[in-house]
Amino acid sequence: MLAGNGLLYPVLGFASCVAFIYMSLGDLRFHYFQEPKLGFVERNETRFMVDGKPFYVNGWNAYWLMDQAVEEFSRPRVRAMLKAGSKMGLTVCRTWAFNDGAYNALQISPGRFDERVFKALDHVIAEARRHGIKLLLSLVNNLQAFGGKTQYVKWAWAEGVGLSSSNDSFFFDPSIRHYFKTYVKTILTRKNTITGLEYRDDPTIFAWELINEPRCMSDASGDTLQDWIEEMAVFVKSIDKNHLLTVGLEGFYGPRSPKKLSVNPGEWAGSLGSDFIRNSKISSIDFASVHIYPDHWFDDQELEDKLKYVSKWTVSHVEDCDNELKKPVMFTEFGYSNKNKNFQPSHRDAFYKIIFDIIYESARKNRSGAGSFVWQFLVGGMEEYNDEFGIVPWERSSTYKLITEQSCRLAGIQEGQNPPKGSLKEIC
Repeated sequence: MLAGNGLLYPVLGFASCVAFIYMSLGDLRFHYFQEPKLGFVERNETRFMVDGKPFYVNGWNAYWLMDQAVEEFSRPRVRAMLKAGSKMGLTVCRTWAFNDGAYNALQISPGRFDERVFKALDHVIAEARRHGIKLLLSLVNNLQAFGGKTQYVKWAWAEGVGLSSSNDSFFFDPSIRHYFKTYVKTILTRKNTITGLEYRDDPTIFAWELINEPRCMSDASGDTLQDWIEEMAVFVKSIDKNHLLTVGLEGFYGPRSPKKLSVNPGEWAGSLGSDFIRNSKISSIDFASVHIYPDHWFDDQELEDKLKYVSKWTVSHVEDCDNELKKPVMFTEFGYSNKNKNFQPSHRDAFYKIIFDIIYESARKNRSGAGSFVWQFLVGGMEEYNDEFGIVPWERSSTYKLITEQSCRLAGIQEGQNPPKGSLKEIC
């Protein structure tokens, strides 16, 4: 009997320990995936709404999240970035949900996916959910980085089905359109291995972006790109009725907007095959997107002239959405280069402030200005991922203050007279 008890007690102790761990993990799992509660973003004419309340975006770009989540040594950067974003009161992060045929490719070849990389994207979405951050996920690149439309054309050419070796055949080749639709369906119906939710059912995702910075220079009329956007937008909506959709435009005006051509940064911008108003007017497109890069658009302008143009460009697109499109507009990329002559970080702050102020004033008046996304934020130790626009925002106090003040201003409109919530309690 004594011997029996001697065996029984360790067994009971071990079982109790296992039960405690199981219950703890179960509780952790429940809270991890249930809190904070996130509703789907909807559109009410020119405003975003969540759970019946206005929703404004102070956001940022971190295109590298999925890439960094693949390897165990770099994965902590994802949590560090999302945690920092939450601490700054930021609401949405824009990032790539693609990597086609490149290093750590998500799509290895048409319709073939690397599960290891898909799990990295699962991780990014789960971490964003954990920190109360929504994600604007882009589905393909017009540029060659991370594969882009060039990779799709190479695949079609290699398989002997491509109509042309031109990069623009991405938009008109039926085989390539089929490749892209297969990719989109796979993404939208992916069941997250961590949360158990299909992507199309996950309110962590703010919206989908069809393509980053589309250009179809072989057809300056814009008809080819317009046809592609219309077809792909309807296809996305046929699979996912929960999420909003945008194109991913830079915002250039095309030949169908002759009165607006003078707002473009140059004559060249009207011949790229895209057209802000025409492309954004498509009924399946829920909101407009614009990019702002005065340093790439103008070689020899002084800071003051660039800032005047930035104001003109930003106001023009807000007015388009107020008066003609009747949709929200977000400035989903904007950056100021550190390669400018006599560059000072204060110049970048002045650039940010112009855009923040225009968005705030539009939001305050219940108009179409709905948000903006700095290009780009990084955490420390990521020098190889930086470009001339990237910053670690907390390394410069004036920049950090400017960003957090925008979070507080937009939250003030959003919450009305109610006190700030979450991390905003500490910073507002």
